[in-house]
Amino acid sequence: MASHLKDAAKKFLLLGQCVPTIKQNAAKIRVKRLELDENLLMYFRKDEFYYCYDPNKICKTGDVVLIQSLPHKMTKLITHEVKEVVYPLGDVTDPITGKKVAKERYRDDIEKEAELYGKLESSFDYNKAKPRGWQDGKKDFTSKPTYTKFNVFDKEDPYAL
Repeated sequence: MASHLKDAAKKFLLLGQCVPTIKQNAAKIRVKRLELDENLLMYFRKDEFYYCYDPNKICKTGDVVLIQSLPHKMTKLITHEVKEVVYPLGDVTDPITGKKVAKERYRDDIEKEAELYGKLESSFDYNKAKPRGWQDGKKDFTSKPTYTKFNVFDKEDPYAL
């Protein structure tokens, strides 16, 4: 039965999160699944990783993306392609209403409250905020290539896999 599920999963669209990778023209996507433990009758999370063809680099680390299997494998690892970025990292949208969210509140509600009670000088204005990626190379290093760590050091390196 498990093989039938895996065959079906390859034919449908999958939703996953982009994680760092060292492959060129490819994105590594983590798809979360729930697996039933027959003895405990409980579901436990199981992550599956797919390498997806992404020549235009439309997804960045942390983005939630939609992927689909390719009709034939491009390489031994690359079996899927990135269809679209559903939710970019840091730009949270409520999936039911389609409104933008800041923490636990809608941005529209925050703006209405600011009009009623007066806007604080220290409040953040989302309409004037620059899009994600403007700090690329300054404070945002998600586009930098990661590398495989071959030595074990006392200090942990955040860019190594």
